Amino acid sequence: MAKISPVSAKYIVHATIEIEGVVDRPDVIGAIFGQTEGLLGADLELRELQRSGRIGRIEVNVDTRSGKTQGGIIIPSSLDKAETSIVGAALEVIQRIGPCNAKLRVQKIEDVRVSKRKFVIERAKELLKNLMDGVMPDSQELADEVAYSVRVMEIQEYGKDRLPAGPVIDESDEIIVVEGRADVLNLLKHGIKNVVAINGTSVPQTIIELSKKKVITAFVDGDRGGNLILKELLTVSEVDYITKAPDGKEVEEITKKEIHKAIRSRISAEQARLELSTDVDRIRNKPTLREPRRNERDRVRDPRDRPDREPRRDAVEAPRRQERLSMQEQTTFRTMLENLIGTRGAFILDAKLNIMGKVPISELATTIKSLASGMYAVIFDGEIEKELVLIAEKTRISYLVGMSSKVRKEESRVAILTQPDLDAEN
Repeated sequence: MAKISPVSAKYIVHATIEIEGVVDRPDVIGAIFGQTEGLLGADLELRELQRSGRIGRIEVNVDTRSGKTQGGIIIPSSLDKAETSIVGAALEVIQRIGPCNAKLRVQKIEDVRVSKRKFVIERAKELLKNLMDGVMPDSQELADEVAYSVRVMEIQEYGKDRLPAGPVIDESDEIIVVEGRADVLNLLKHGIKNVVAINGTSVPQTIIELSKKKVITAFVDGDRGGNLILKELLTVSEVDYITKAPDGKEVEEITKKEIHKAIRSRISAEQARLELSTDVDRIRNKPTLREPRRNERDRVRDPRDRPDREPRRDAVEAPRRQERLSMQEQTTFRTMLENLIGTRGAFILDAKLNIMGKVPISELATTIKSLASGMYAVIFDGEIEKELVLIAEKTRISYLVGMSSKVRKEESRVAILTQPDLDAEN
């Protein structure tokens, strides 16, 4: 009798068997062949399939405990999916083995090729990782690693406060003061060695003494923490110049170009104090965001206050929000918005409510900027956000119509409408 090789099997049928009695392995195999004989026709007769090598050796593993027999059945197959599934289902018609009741259930049909493919992928990942870990680095990587190691070796502890610093603090007339050790490492990495760190939130005595003898440039992060450290430096030490990392960035993460640009654009300590005090006064004295603008606009527009000057051109040309839509506008806006639902698209209309173009939402801001003028309304399948409102104000768009809005209507000159607004209009 021919036997299918496990290597050539495409599928493996996994089944479990529960028998109300004590039976042996040959009894189970005999029941499988005997009770499926003639059930599936001549083409799917198990004996013939096994004789031709299309069904492999049936493996049965049983274990008897407390008068009951349980076990598993494994049948390798080189048939196609449908034929293998039929053979597997045929096993479940077996209800008795010898004199005992039995229940046979197919748990799964395993695709051997999928299992092999998963093994190949996992093994390939492991081999690639080993290859990358053991590959020889190129010349640039070697040079960068050596240079970085040298610069890290150059960092030292300075003064009685043991502050992280570069190697030329005593020799340099100008010193750059940063916030932490990582900032010092980044500047050393890019060749700046006259740098020392505060190494905390309070200014140490070493920095205060240095500021009396050398020209100090404070280089802080571009965030609120940087501003707080800057205020303390200006209060307790004699700082000469101030500079900051780009907004939202820290000194330890900026590039060489950004470092040199920041140092070139430093300002004097006096100017920094003036700007900081101006910011504080403006925050304290500003009553509201809307009231000063309204008063200023009234003064400009009132001819009795400014008889010798004309209103600003942009004040005249700026779009005015309409309190109510015309019937035609309401109908057009509502119909177009309904047509856009689910499309993630946008219509751009002119003053006569003609469609100037239809674009995806992802390209809407760029399209508005490129058109620059002539737009009356923008209708789109999305949420109205602050950035789009600012662009609409600059390009003098009268209406923004969307599904919903993050911006309140009173915060913009542009009329902001949503789907509920159009449904509520009479």
